Amino acid sequence: MDKVKEHFEEEAKEFDNTILKLIPRYDDMISCMVSVIPFDNSEEFKLLDLGSGTGNITKAVKEKYPHSKISCIDIAENMIQMAKIKLQDYTDIEYYTGDFSEFDFEEKYDIIVSSLALHHIKTNEDKKKFYSKIYSALKEGGVFLNSDVVLGSNEKLSQIYRGKWIDFMLLNLPEEEVREKWLPKQIDEDFPAPLNKHLKWLDEKGFKSIDVVWKYYGLVVYCGTRP
Repeated sequence: MDKVKEHFEEEAKEFDNTILKLIPRYDDMISCMVSVIPFDNSEEFKLLDLGSGTGNITKAVKEKYPHSKISCIDIAENMIQMAKIKLQDYTDIEYYTGDFSEFDFEEKYDIIVSSLALHHIKTNEDKKKFYSKIYSALKEGGVFLNSDVVLGSNEKLSQIYRGKWIDFMLLNLPEEEVREKWLPKQIDEDFPAPLNKHLKWLDEKGFKSIDVVWKYYGLVVYCGTRP
């Protein structure tokens, strides 16, 4: 994760602008994830935001669920500092700097969310182990929601997904930047898996009510509940 940490430390100040140029329908993806949190906006619940970045997910949650109690963890200290600025009006948010895959889940949460982060876990075995940690950190009835990058169920679909992503970046960024910066970073730092594998792993770990609530080519929001 060292390359990932270095990358996000460098990108923190420009992250909010950059993400909109890199990720198609980013706002729709986040809006969908927040909209399916199974609580009324007057209720209090505990939420853990894994790979919280500059706090986009947390901010969206707090705006809809003002009584939520949120803990944020990100590998990059600069991201955490940007999040603290963005979320300075809220006094009930906890912040942790570190690798979320090594995070010590001392508490139990009603909701665990992650956005564009879990694909940085390098191996499929490590992804499966991390799903076990998430399951254990949820209360009974707790929900895991993930918005992330996935591969297709076959090579042709994966090529189509990648092509759509590149086309989107080229609409917003110079071709040289796409070819020389973002595509090499993707190769070095990203280790996505097919969506069908993620859903299978969640099932194997004991999650129920597993569902895909949003999808756009290689971007997806999926969820599972601890019974």
